[in-house]
Amino acid sequence: MRRVKLQNNAYYHVYNRGVDKRKVFNNGEDYKRFLTGLKELNQEAPIGSLFLKKYLNRRLTEEPDSSILEESGSSFSSFSLIKILAYCLLPNHYHLLLQQISEQGIGKYMQRIGISHTNYFNAKYKRSGYLFQGAYKCVPITTDDQLLYLSAYINGNAEIHGVAKAENWPWSSCLDYLDKRNGKLPHKKIVMDQFKNMGDYHDFLKTAIRESAKRKEELE
Repeated sequence: MRRVKLQNNAYYHVYNRGVDKRKVFNNGEDYKRFLTGLKELNQEAPIGSLFLKKYLNRRLTEEPDSSILEESGSSFSSFSLIKILAYCLLPNHYHLLLQQISEQGIGKYMQRIGISHTNYFNAKYKRSGYLFQGAYKCVPITTDDQLLYLSAYINGNAEIHGVAKAENWPWSSCLDYLDKRNGKLPHKKIVMDQFKNMGDYHDFLKTAIRESAKRKEELE
């Protein structure tokens, strides 16, 4: 099915999961590698094999690096493809809240992300074939209420799925929104400007987690 053309400056909920619901992140190294890709692949200039060569051969620590998505370097320059408002990585899937800022930016970006992580994962675990379940899903966000809810849904996804408390899960932007680590997610301001303060957002987050978890239970 042909994709609808995405609009610049519009917001989108982008997500995908492993083929057959398999894990796409086995440990901290895998999560960190994906986050590094989110930063390094967000630019107009092609990365090519230089990215893979650099990070496939680099030893990465198991500890989350809160500076991975800091507002520095080419990732958030005027040549970026997208802005990242929120993210969450779970063992077998991921969620991203993105704003497209370059023509066909999300398409270019997500193609790079999918290929990069698949190549990395297959090389590391000596497997072949598809890693993700088809093409990524991309849902347009049409209202402010939807944007705010999705920021909380994504930040709280680990808790909604019973993986960990949202505030204890290092592989999401929740800690950035709650000012609980030193790293910066530059574009959280788009959401946070619509709340009185961080505490107000925290209350909104807890409500969204509770309601989303309840709906999930009802569907199971």
